[in-house]
Amino acid sequence: MKSILVALVIVSAGAASVAGVSFGVPAGLVKGLPRLGAGTDGVTTGSLDEAPAALTKQPRVEIAQAQQTGQAAGTGTEPTPVVEVTQNKPIVDESALRYFAARGDTARLNAEIARLRALYPTWTPPENPLAVPVNEDRQLEEMWALYAQSRYADVRAAIARRQQDDPQWTPPADLVERLDVAEKRAELVAASNAGRSEDVVRLGAETPSLLTCSDADVLWRVAEAFVKTERVQRAKDAYGYMLDNCSDGPIRVATVQKASTLLGYADMQDLIARERTGADGVKEFDTIRNDLARRFVGEGDEDAAITVAPAYLKLVEKLVTDEGLASDALLLGWYHLRREQNALAEPFFRKARAVEDSASASQGLALILLARKMPGEAEEVMYAWRTTSDQAMQTYLAATANLLALDPPPKLDAKVLGRIAQVTLEEKHPQTGEQFGWYALAMDQPGTAEEWFSQVLAWRADYEPAAYGLGVARLRLEDRAGLAAVKQAWAGRSERIALLGERDTSGDAAPALRDRQARTARTERRVPVREVVEEVALTPQRGARTARRTDGAVDCRSTRDPGRLSAAGALSLGWCLMEINRPLEAVQAFEAALAGEGRTRSDAAYGQSLAYLRAGLTSDAAVSATKARLEQGRVAELQTAILGDRAVSSFRAQRYRETLVFLDQRRQFHAEPADLMVLRAYAYKNLGMRVDAMRLFEALGETGRQDAIRALAEMRRERDGRK
Repeated sequence: MKSILVALVIVSAGAASVAGVSFGVPAGLVKGLPRLGAGTDGVTTGSLDEAPAALTKQPRVEIAQAQQTGQAAGTGTEPTPVVEVTQNKPIVDESALRYFAARGDTARLNAEIARLRALYPTWTPPENPLAVPVNEDRQLEEMWALYAQSRYADVRAAIARRQQDDPQWTPPADLVERLDVAEKRAELVAASNAGRSEDVVRLGAETPSLLTCSDADVLWRVAEAFVKTERVQRAKDAYGYMLDNCSDGPIRVATVQKASTLLGYADMQDLIARERTGADGVKEFDTIRNDLARRFVGEGDEDAAITVAPAYLKLVEKLVTDEGLASDALLLGWYHLRREQNALAEPFFRKARAVEDSASASQGLALILLARKMPGEAEEVMYAWRTTSDQAMQTYLAATANLLALDPPPKLDAKVLGRIAQVTLEEKHPQTGEQFGWYALAMDQPGTAEEWFSQVLAWRADYEPAAYGLGVARLRLEDRAGLAAVKQAWAGRSERIALLGERDTSGDAAPALRDRQARTARTERRVPVREVVEEVALTPQRGARTARRTDGAVDCRSTRDPGRLSAAGALSLGWCLMEINRPLEAVQAFEAALAGEGRTRSDAAYGQSLAYLRAGLTSDAAVSATKARLEQGRVAELQTAILGDRAVSSFRAQRYRETLVFLDQRRQFHAEPADLMVLRAYAYKNLGMRVDAMRLFEALGETGRQDAIRALAEMRRERDGRK
């Protein structure tokens, strides 16, 4: 029998996947980045130190020999000639594989295998890269050795020397290409480290082969550059591409971590939705979920428009319970406070202070106490922390002003009064100084009151409330000349100062009448608690309105015809009138400002709605809100206020179901504050929904709200009486 020698070449075209295989850049990743061509989506450069290589060399010839011996063996029959069947194989330089294998650099070895597979689909990786024969061209071999050490400048120098010695020699195209890519990568990393984000984007566009899963660091740097050049959507696309295509677990987790420091809450939810679940049922981002929850809640602390998913809030609540960190409690406290959910916020601020008292915890609790009309407690909480920041000082001064403005005036300890006076003088705070004057009048100390009002005018000569208080004090002191001086100084600027002394001007007026007059004046000018709380909380919308009011140099103390002003002037007059609490006059000014266009007209409609609301004309406020196109935030603010007023009006008219309808509509725009929660509870009670009413009163009572505690006690007595 003839023996047959058959030569077979078995070619595997990427039958097995290799760790480090990368994918092409998605079409939407960056604007201007060219798409990778067919067969190139696996090209990669690996890490910064990577030196992918490949010079064209003679291929290894693999021959599988099979000799069939059978019954014909030993019969003397001559074997048939050897038949060789060969197939064309690509000429692939595998030098880089040997270098990376010798150095034990598995990541770069796999990256080079992936690159060669993409370039040569019919190529099969060697089983033992260390066995790859050494290149016979010793100079070229040295070039690859330098490249493997990331000594790119030395490679360029070696190429130049070789070409100088041998002008006919040309460096392999693959070496030149790999060298260009490696240098581009080094340049991109340097630009990123130097903060040159535009250069990072440009280099990424020029070298799309860098943007692959095998070199995650480059993708991360490009994504960060997109954010810093205000192309957030493209950064999100870059991170999304990595989560869609990269399979390395640590790389995927690190991608989400990096994205969370640059992208907003909403964009992050889209990325987290790409999370994969392992065969054991464990989700891949579980290891960082606590930190993500903290970051998201913290973002909600800064922006009240963000509504963080309940799952993240519960996760942070669990951390507060399990780990007991004050920082976690503060995250939840501020998150709820920004949304006026004071009943939910207060326990977390108290928890944070119990674990580790701080300015942030004390300020949050003080703001809640101010909203609950407990300025004495707020002053005590904030005194020790007042100097830690400007906001802390504002919160403390708000507490002092509201404390002195309480009606009836509280009996304050001399120590408390002394420290409040010292801080007021140090900070030259007009509002607290003014309230000191009214407090002194209430304590029947008109001389002290005159000193305080005069001191405030020395700080701020145009502060009309202090001038009015000074006039009242001099009236009480029967200082006619002094009163006349005040009236003359403010002639034409304040109607109420001009009227001082025209009633009950006799020197022998009954003390009770004088006390009542002073009390009325003091009550008229006392600092509203809610207004102060909103001011120190630095609500963005309120801050913007204040800026608009004070920008215009319009004097509204004297009567002016807004119809003779420009639209912008009438708008400034309207805000000024609102500042001194003359809403009906402000309505007319804003009406004149509606003749303007664009932002002026929008501001005028918004201001007129606020003026009507302050005057208690809810229906007119709703009409004014439709007179111009308003920003979405303003629409929500006005709707919240209008629906709240309508709920109160319906309750007073004993239309309790209608009250609940308005409250439910209002809750779609904004969280329900404690006072409206009390209103809701009473509506439930009057509709016979006693279980719901008691449950709500119990929740409010736990926050220390006295009206809720009294209502709950009353309902329990009624329940026990029926038994």
